[in-house]
Amino acid sequence: MSFDARSTTDEVLAGIDLSGTTALVTGASTGLGWETARALAAAGARVVASARTPEKAEATERSLRTAVTGGRIHCGVMALDSLASVRAFGEWVRARYPALQLLINNAGVMATPLGRTAEGFELQFGTNHLAHFVLTRELLPALQAGAPARIVNLSSGGHVASDIVWDDPNFEATDYDPWVAYGQSKTANILFTKELDRRYGPSGIRAYAVHPGRVGTDLGRYLTRASIAALMQRAASGGGMPETKTVPEGAATTVWAATAAELLDHGGAYLADCAVAEPAPWTLDPAAATRLWALSETLVDAAPT
Repeated sequence: MSFDARSTTDEVLAGIDLSGTTALVTGASTGLGWETARALAAAGARVVASARTPEKAEATERSLRTAVTGGRIHCGVMALDSLASVRAFGEWVRARYPALQLLINNAGVMATPLGRTAEGFELQFGTNHLAHFVLTRELLPALQAGAPARIVNLSSGGHVASDIVWDDPNFEATDYDPWVAYGQSKTANILFTKELDRRYGPSGIRAYAVHPGRVGTDLGRYLTRASIAALMQRAASGGGMPETKTVPEGAATTVWAATAAELLDHGGAYLADCAVAEPAPWTLDPAAATRLWALSETLVDAAPT
């Protein structure tokens, strides 16, 4: 069955039984993450979710269980701006769920003012890419035990704003632009996806990068008048802003990436509107994907623990 930009999560998952599937969704307290967790649980999956604080985790678990009667849902705590928190969450997950079939790296931030993670990484690169890089490494044993498995990384059409700033990814010497930094982090999600699939696809772990579309969620909480004006200027030069989607429409490509049988031969693909799409040219170079993996390892393994 074919779907499009207006398809919803429930439409994509209609008739799909995820009983026996354990899925982990990061950033499930609101927006796309919450809807992804809800939809997967409603289709029968056991859902493990993350939220930033114990209070948010408790509220998220309660709201999802209210939305999905009888749903098997457990929410833990992870702050993506701290690799210590990411590693602790990974250990928490492995101790309780030794086999995973789905990892949805959904959480993220967008167009933030210049900020740093606990380890000193630029906030968007550190949160959107490096934290999920570390989490995925932490959970690879569980994904290997649960294979066939899939990893879905939430990217964005905003990746067109920048390639990886290879000589200064943390903007230590480069003038900071929130949209360039966001674009770099979303490019990193795509390159990470390609290298993940290259390394682990042969062992039954396929990876996909997803552009959810323009959705009104809490992701825009850092937007200022200046950053919105810059975005509109970029959009005007690129043909204008896309139409907005509802949250169930925005999360549809994520659950399609997680479940569609027709994607088995498209590991490493970039997806949008429930279809395989074409990302920016700089994301297509396998050497760049390998280079990013090596850079990411160097950065996170050298970071203080």
